[in-house]
Amino acid sequence: MNLRPAREVLFRKEVYAIVGAALEVLRELGHGIHEKPNERTLAVELRLRSLSFQQQTPFDIVYKTVNVGRFTPDLVVLGKIIVDTKVIERITNHEGGQMLNYLRITRLPVGVILNFRHPKLE
Repeated sequence: MNLRPAREVLFRKEVYAIVGAALEVLRELGHGIHEKPNERTLAVELRLRSLSFQQQTPFDIVYKTVNVGRFTPDLVVLGKIIVDTKVIERITNHEGGQMLNYLRITRLPVGVILNFRHPKLE
């Protein structure tokens, strides 16, 4: 799902680097493995590629100035890109809508959803 026209992709180089790392994980680990091992393996690959990231860093969810909970993204790469690893049949508008909410909560500019379910990365 592309929520922006291709000409408006923010942090294109960084997103391509993340996707390249995910492709390497898929090539080495294979498809269909649960989300957490994919997340952890992607973290290893990002580290090998010298891409800084935080893993499982919580963000407060605030409603009208009241903290009502926490959202914890899988990875935040370079302090500006949320990476959400999935193992689902396909990425739908539901996952796209979730990512938009994640971006709103974190106030980060870019989100990437990576689906490791099939032999071809989505």
